[in-house]
Amino acid sequence: MEIILLQDVTNLGYKDDIVKVKNGYANNYLLPQGMAIIATPSNRKVLAENLRQRARKEEKFRNEALTMQAAVNEKTVHLTAKVGENGHLFGSITAEQIAEALKEQHNYDIDRKKIVVDGAKLKEVGTFPATINLYKEIKAQINVEVVAE
Repeated sequence: MEIILLQDVTNLGYKDDIVKVKNGYANNYLLPQGMAIIATPSNRKVLAENLRQRARKEEKFRNEALTMQAAVNEKTVHLTAKVGENGHLFGSITAEQIAEALKEQHNYDIDRKKIVVDGAKLKEVGTFPATINLYKEIKAQINVEVVAE
């Protein structure tokens, strides 16, 4: 019997795969558990349409991420903070502050969860690289310049 997997099944296949299994395995386990549906012609058409729409949506997100990468790459964000005598900050610079500075200085609205800084938090004065994870493997590099107040 041919079935369409609705979720990943260990040692069988991944979601949206069409696989051939024995009738008993499909009827007694996969179908009642909601892990698969029978691969009828109509279900195959629905699957093909869903895959086509998903590919189109993913391509749109990818193109948006590429344009954002071209716009944001190598920009510098300037932040000021209170500094002690030895050059260390009182507190630290977080990804949320970097996201707010990007919005104010360059008018790019980026989620703070997508910004990654080496060491997680900046605690000194200087210029540091930060990575913005825009979409899957698409990343942008920015510079964060921290100066004393």
